[in-house]
Amino acid sequence: MAEPLKHIYDGLFLEGFAKRMKDAWPPFDSDRFLRQTRQGDWESLELKARMRRITESLGEALPTNYREALDVLYLVDEACTGFPYLFFPDFVEVFGRKEEDFPHSMEALERFTQRSSAEFAVRPFILDHPQEMVRQLLIWAEHPSEHVRRLASEGSRPRLPWAPALPMFKRDPLPVMPVLEKLKADPALYVRKSVANHLNDIAKDHPELVIATAKRWKGHNPLTDWIVRHACRTLIKRADPDVMELFGYTEAGTVGGRLITDATLTLSEESIVLGGEVQLRYAFTTAEREEGSEPLKLRVEYGIDFVKSSGSTSLKRFLLSDREWQGGKRVEGERTHRFADLTTRKHYAGNHVFTLWVNGIEVARSELQVDAGEAG
Repeated sequence: MAEPLKHIYDGLFLEGFAKRMKDAWPPFDSDRFLRQTRQGDWESLELKARMRRITESLGEALPTNYREALDVLYLVDEACTGFPYLFFPDFVEVFGRKEEDFPHSMEALERFTQRSSAEFAVRPFILDHPQEMVRQLLIWAEHPSEHVRRLASEGSRPRLPWAPALPMFKRDPLPVMPVLEKLKADPALYVRKSVANHLNDIAKDHPELVIATAKRWKGHNPLTDWIVRHACRTLIKRADPDVMELFGYTEAGTVGGRLITDATLTLSEESIVLGGEVQLRYAFTTAEREEGSEPLKLRVEYGIDFVKSSGSTSLKRFLLSDREWQGGKRVEGERTHRFADLTTRKHYAGNHVFTLWVNGIEVARSELQVDAGEAG
């Protein structure tokens, strides 16, 4: 089993950081910093709580004047790179939100995000000062560093995972769209992934805006086309007609009302226990096409209606293939699915319905009973 991520702050990490601070700024009280950080319930704290504890201990050990404290952090930040040092931007979030400190906090976030990431720390500033922050995001979107450009997009995502939502952008994403426009052909994949994820967030509340943007952006630049395809993944899963047409997926009505002529989905077991696995086998025949017709572009998925703790179910679909097929082609395949718990999904006993989907249309189904107990 992998070590919990919170343990990055165990071992010699804190001692090494305290020594670095002491070497750079002799008034730094290393013993007090370490003692306050590890006091009380430290061992039971999870990752984000440990990070915040380090931030608060830094606040006690650095100058009480915020700008002077930043000057001390600037002595060491270039050597403090990577995920463990997210407490640098967190320090800005905790201690730098006074009105008079705003420009200094923006400078600090711009600097610190290039060593780790300020995508979480920037969000309280957006909530407090949305108009001012949109102007700041537009400036960051033209920064020479890809890390700062990514911050402009990632930090303003309306539904960033593991972070507070931005309700004003969930209601109306138009104010931040100019930021994404500036980044739509960014040379860095790191930035383009963020833009695609940002648009995918927007698609959950405002699909029409993302569809209109995709139609306007597509076909002008390969880098932008990559963003458009990944930004529309939720809409493709929903089989939105406009998006399916945009990406060339064949409509059922264009082949005599059917994409395929038959389909089967069978499971290797009728029942398993929690933690076990089942092999699913699927097959279908693509509809005949007139000679010279274009191939059928088909997105094939399997779905599972997962039983929830309440006893209700929730459908999750998984991609099997996304490609073109000739008409009259017999397609067969198999996939193994495990019912082992993940960090993102806990499994529960009950009847699970498996379904086969082609271009968003359910074409076959089967059922699996999952019983309590652990697989041997």
